[in-house]
Amino acid sequence: MKSTEQFLSVHPVLAVKDVLASIGFYVHNLGFTLAFADDAKDPKYAGIRRGNVEIHLQWHDASEWEHTVDRPMLRFLVSNTADLFEEYKNKGMFHAQTSLKETAWGTKEFAFYDLDKNGLTFYEDV
Repeated sequence: MKSTEQFLSVHPVLAVKDVLASIGFYVHNLGFTLAFADDAKDPKYAGIRRGNVEIHLQWHDASEWEHTVDRPMLRFLVSNTADLFEEYKNKGMFHAQTSLKETAWGTKEFAFYDLDKNGLTFYEDV
């Protein structure tokens, strides 16, 4: 039997300590826009969007943050890593050792962490 469903998109949900602060980080520093929030003043769940990418941010209590090594790493396929690298560098988004690198697996990429140590890698195929 042939399946008729098609996967059209995925919206990863990142656990965050402060949804409002995370919205600010992604909107003001990374160029995302607010897609929705469950509450304007004290959101516990929100979505942010840039281009065709949408990420959801979900509040988690501090007691759930004991293990920092199991934070997710998101990989964003972008069309021009050099321009995006410069945009984020000019906003002071990463430390001096962060660099735009060509990898052995055929990509050009850079990476850093958000406020809650979720890993963000931006890459393009070369």
